[in-house]
Amino acid sequence: MGKRLSKIYTKTGDKGETGLGDGNRVSKTHPRIEAIGAVDELNSALGLLIEEIRNADYEDLGPIEVFLRNCQHRVFDLGGELSIPGFEIVTPDHVQAIEIELDDLNRHLEPLENFILPGGSLLVAQCHMARSICRRAERQTVALSQAESVNSSALQFLNRLSDYLFVVARSCARITGTDEVLWKKS
Repeated sequence: MGKRLSKIYTKTGDKGETGLGDGNRVSKTHPRIEAIGAVDELNSALGLLIEEIRNADYEDLGPIEVFLRNCQHRVFDLGGELSIPGFEIVTPDHVQAIEIELDDLNRHLEPLENFILPGGSLLVAQCHMARSICRRAERQTVALSQAESVNSSALQFLNRLSDYLFVVARSCARITGTDEVLWKKS
């Protein structure tokens, strides 16, 4: 890839607009920009989670780290997809890959009998933080889809990824011997 940015600030957004990948300019509050921003936040949350997994230094977390890094690349692709109306890069194969990993992790877990709160360890809480940000990215992308055409695979990808992150949280607790924080009725 060639040099993309020679200057970080351009001043072109100073009046509340930003450029899309196709050259069009829209308000920074446009539903497309809201979706792109949420996807960008998700990418950052995944980066933090991946580093937390690496720092945990449990061999059984290695495959999760590798798959999450792959997902992070696909999330970056999704941000690019959203920046160009009509462009599609996320495919049903990406959704299916998450489903396969999700099923593999879930088969090692005890059935869920209670609601789980984010916590127990920094690692588990970070999984839940990424999951909740993923849900927001999904909501923002759904909101965009109500006004403009959005790739249905992109919506499915975000939905499956949030499910995967929930199972990753449970799996990280299992692998590290962390007690899950169960919701208690008042």
